[in-house]
Amino acid sequence: MKKQNIGRRKFLTHSAKAAIGTGIAFSFPSIVPASVLGRFAPSNRINVAAIGNGRIGRTHDMPGVWQYDYAQLMAVCDVDALRAEDGKKIINEFYSKRDGKPFDGVKVYTDYRELLHNKDIDAVLISTPDHTHAMIAAAAARAGKHIYMQKPASLTIAEGRVISNVVTKSGVKFQIGSQQRSTEQFRYAAELVRNGRIGELKTVYVGLPGDPPGGNKTEMPVPKNLNYDMWLASTPEVYYTEDRVHPQNGYGRPGWLRCEQFGAGMITGWGAHHIDSAHWGMGMESSGPVEIWSEKAEFATGGLWDVHGIFKTHANYANGVHMIVSNEFQNGIKFEGTTGWVFVSRGDYQVTSSDPGAGNTQAKKIDASDPKILTSVIGDNEFHFTVSKEHHGNWLEAIRDNKKTIAPVEEAHRACSACLLHHIAMKLNRKLYWNPATEQFKNDDQANSMLSRPQRKGYEVK
Repeated sequence: MKKQNIGRRKFLTHSAKAAIGTGIAFSFPSIVPASVLGRFAPSNRINVAAIGNGRIGRTHDMPGVWQYDYAQLMAVCDVDALRAEDGKKIINEFYSKRDGKPFDGVKVYTDYRELLHNKDIDAVLISTPDHTHAMIAAAAARAGKHIYMQKPASLTIAEGRVISNVVTKSGVKFQIGSQQRSTEQFRYAAELVRNGRIGELKTVYVGLPGDPPGGNKTEMPVPKNLNYDMWLASTPEVYYTEDRVHPQNGYGRPGWLRCEQFGAGMITGWGAHHIDSAHWGMGMESSGPVEIWSEKAEFATGGLWDVHGIFKTHANYANGVHMIVSNEFQNGIKFEGTTGWVFVSRGDYQVTSSDPGAGNTQAKKIDASDPKILTSVIGDNEFHFTVSKEHHGNWLEAIRDNKKTIAPVEEAHRACSACLLHHIAMKLNRKLYWNPATEQFKNDDQANSMLSRPQRKGYEVK
């Protein structure tokens, strides 16, 4: 059995890489068919490990995987040992209930590097804080593990470029957690725009929330169950306080989301979703803006949390489209063309209780200047995106069938880069000129210095 498992593992991790390198198209399945080895045979499953067992991991990413019979969550990892054990518990409980017999097959890690040495693991979920995404993803790709990673792709544009290069070279299947790409109304809205249903696209309005000030700055002892040094990762050493990290009791919204040391706030937190969806409609998913500037931006002061609050930023693209991003607009994306407009949002759907649409049952998923636009049929000879009905399933299918994912790494990097460009514009408060090909600002050393951050030794993203 062990010999058989190693063979399956070797094929899963190297089939795509081999195909790229040789140009050979494989005609046999990447996993032994269930008809040969049985529906739940170990050699027929994709073994998945969950790195980061907080609120997104346990409520969204783990359930996203365990709903598929051909995937098996076999390991968990968190720098908070209590969260790791809790992750193990909920997975064991799910499989025990599903199969009607006790299950205790989940291995626990507190160091992702040790987990990546496990040859039985085919793929990983990365549901960790934003500032650790690039570090873990690069290591996972080098270890030959397929990757589903929560957005945004990176803390900095330089880190994002590293991830895209490393993942592309490795040949592993990568999916960024921009699940709007697997949501019908976002795909349809983008197809309507791309197929000219609103005329020539002129302006895109992106509505995002801001974050309030606050946070307890009182220094606290580091909990014994938390490896705080590894949690800080590449970012500077600062004292521990619970509002800087995550709740020690429960799984409420963590404080790191509102600290610039660990991210950029809502411009990447929600912007990575909406700007990515905007790029779809604009046909700019593999590029970025050429001019960016800030009309206004307020940053919290006095408390622990220091990310942006209210803001309004602008970007011009080489195709002539003007994007405006602000908390002033309704949460979602409005595409405005020469003959009409289309608006799209999640409606009242929510991933977490803090999502902007939470509880708003009147929120529209899609709207248009003319109802006839929304009944338009996209013809067979018109532009179509690949249909993905469920985001985690699309990733698992890509692994199983050696196909492309709906949200690949380069497009994930470009969406995140655009968000970070808006953030840099907020900081510098002047017009910036960006070259999407070279990923450098034009004649602006100060802005270019903000494309990366100093990294602590031992946690560098190389």
